[in-house]
Amino acid sequence: MSTTAASATGPAGPTGPAEATAPPRPVRPAWTFALVSAGGVVMTLDVTVVNVALSDMSRDLNTGLGQMQWTISAYSLAFGALLLTAGALSDRLGRRAVFTAGTALFTIASAACGLAPGAGALIAARAAQGLGGALMFAPALALLAAAYQDEGRRRSAIAAFAAIASGAGALGPVVGGVFTEAAGWRWIFLVNVPIGVLVVIGALTRMPESAAPAGTGRRIDPAGALLAVGALLALHYPLVAGPEHGWFSAQVLGSAGLGVLFAVALVVSQRRGDGLIDLSLLRIRAFAGAAVLGFLARLAGLGTLALTTLWLATTYGYSPLETGLHLLPLTGSLLLTGLFVARLQRAFAPSALVAAGFAVKGLGLLALAWAAAGGARPVTVTALVLIGAGGALIFPPLMCVAVDAVPADRAGMASGLTNAAYPLGTAAGVAVFGAVFASGLTARLGTSEGLREAVETARFDLVPGASRALAESAFASTFTTVCLVAAAVCAVGAAVAAGTLGPASSPVAAEPVREKALRS
Repeated sequence: MSTTAASATGPAGPTGPAEATAPPRPVRPAWTFALVSAGGVVMTLDVTVVNVALSDMSRDLNTGLGQMQWTISAYSLAFGALLLTAGALSDRLGRRAVFTAGTALFTIASAACGLAPGAGALIAARAAQGLGGALMFAPALALLAAAYQDEGRRRSAIAAFAAIASGAGALGPVVGGVFTEAAGWRWIFLVNVPIGVLVVIGALTRMPESAAPAGTGRRIDPAGALLAVGALLALHYPLVAGPEHGWFSAQVLGSAGLGVLFAVALVVSQRRGDGLIDLSLLRIRAFAGAAVLGFLARLAGLGTLALTTLWLATTYGYSPLETGLHLLPLTGSLLLTGLFVARLQRAFAPSALVAAGFAVKGLGLLALAWAAAGGARPVTVTALVLIGAGGALIFPPLMCVAVDAVPADRAGMASGLTNAAYPLGTAAGVAVFGAVFASGLTARLGTSEGLREAVETARFDLVPGASRALAESAFASTFTTVCLVAAAVCAVGAAVAAGTLGPASSPVAAEPVREKALRS
C-alpha cells in the first residue's frame, strides 16, 4: 500500500495532512539498471556456458551428441519462439510483472537443470529456461527507457546493459570451465538460483511498474505463438535425428512435413498484420537482409562453438577450465573490436562493415580448418581472434539497419523480429553443424554406434586402443569439414550483405522503399 493511501485512511494526527499530501518516495533508476543487468547476465551466460561442459554432461548422463545438442538448442529455440509474444505480454500486463515472472521461471528452471536426473529432464528444463529468458529480455530495454528520463543517460544505460550482457556471453566458456572443474557441471545452472531469487525480490521491492501507453500495445496472438513453436520444433528435429535414424526415415520426413504445414499455417495466420509477425516488414529489402544476416552470423558463430570446444579439449587435452581460457582470444577480440565499431560505423556504410565482418570471420574459420588439419597452435589462436573480431563487426550495424529501415512506429516489432533471429540462428547452427559432424563421423568410422557416440562427444577413454588413432583422425578431419562449411556460410553472408544493405539501409534513402513496401 502506498504512503498516501495509508495516511489518508489512518487516524488524523499532527502529521496527518503532511503525510496525506506527501508524494511516494522515488525509486532510483540505478536499481532498475542493476536488476535488469543482473537478469541479462544470467540469461546471456546460459547461451554459451554449457559448451565446455558437454563432454562431462554426456559422461554423467550417459548420452550422445544428439541429446547434448538439444541442451543448447532447446534454450535458444524456446527463447526465440516466445520473444515476440513476450513483448506483447509486457505491454499488456506490465513490464515489471513480466520481467519478474520470467526471472522466477528462469530461476526455477535453473534449479531443475542442476538437479536433472537424465538427459530428457535436462532438455525440458533448458526449454523452460529459454521461456523464462524471453520473458526477462523482452521488457528489459523498455524498463530502462522508462527509468531514465534524460535521453543521454538513457542511451548510456542501454549501451552499458548491452555491453554487460555481451561480456557475460563472451565469458560464458570461462565461467562454465571454472564451475565444471571446481564443483561439477550441475553448478553452472545452480549458481543462477541465488542470483535469480535476489533479482525477483529486488524487482518486487525496488523496481517501478512500467506499461505501454494505452492503445499502443500489440495484440497477444496465442495461436501464432503455438504455430511458431510447432514449426520451429518440427523443422529442427530432422536436423538432429537425421544422422542417427536416417534422412529418409518416416519420423524424419514426417517431422519435416509437419514443420512445413505449421510454417504455412503461421504465414496465413499473420496476413492480417496485427498478430505475432508483421509480414509487411519483410518486404523491405534492408530489414529482411538484416534479419537473414543476423541468423547466418549466429549460425556460423555460436552454431560451431560447441564443436570448437570439443575439438580444443580433444586435440590439446585441455580440461574444461583450460578450454574456456583458450577461448579467450575469441572472446577478447570480440570485446576489443566492439570498442571501435561505433567509430567505424561513422566512417563506413553498414553493407561494407557487415560484409567485412563475414569475410574476417570466414578467414578465421578457414584458419581453424587449417589448424584442425594439422596446423600449429599459433594458427589456432589466430583463427579464434579472427572469428571474434569478425563477429564484433557484424552485429552493431545490423541492429541499426533493422531499426532505421522501418517506420518509427514499427521499430518495436522490427527489433523483436531481428532479436528473435539471433537465438534461432544459434539453434539452427547447432543442429546443422551437429548433423554435418555426425554424418562425417559415420562415413569415416562406419556404423559402430558405440564408437561413433564416444568420438562425437570426445569421450576417447571409451575408445579401444586399437581404434584410437582412427578415432582421433576421424574427429579432426570431420571438424575440418565443419569449419569449411561454416566458412562457406560466411561467404554467403558477405554476398547477402553487399546485395541488401546498400543505400536503402539508411533512414533517408530507405523512406521511399519502405513506404512502397508497406503500401503493397
